Amino acid sequence: MILEALHALKARFPRLKLIWADGGYAGQLEEWVATICQWVLAIVRKVKAKGFEVLPHRWIVERTFGWFGHFRRLAKDYEVNPVHSEATLYWAMTHLMVRRLTGGQVPWQPRAP
Repeated sequence: MILEALHALKARFPRLKLIWADGGYAGQLEEWVATICQWVLAIVRKVKAKGFEVLPHRWIVERTFGWFGHFRRLAKDYEVNPVHSEATLYWAMTHLMVRRLTGGQVPWQPRAP
């Protein structure tokens, strides 16, 4: 399954050169990415320190998941079909980008129910 996903990524994003992954993906995934796709896989590993420490690049993913939590359909995994989940993610990110481009001002108002 992971090989199929890698092939699909390579076809869809030909300029992709670097992938960041969690420490749990170390091992065989590194070999697959290097041999199949000729990409660089950077494993973000935990630092052995006491207390809380932000891992590099991980905050980007966690922040994005936090944004998704503000949308009702993305707060839990309600969708059965993965295509519907993907469409909902596109809708949420489009909404966020429009809000940023307009400075928080929505140029239209939703209709009253």
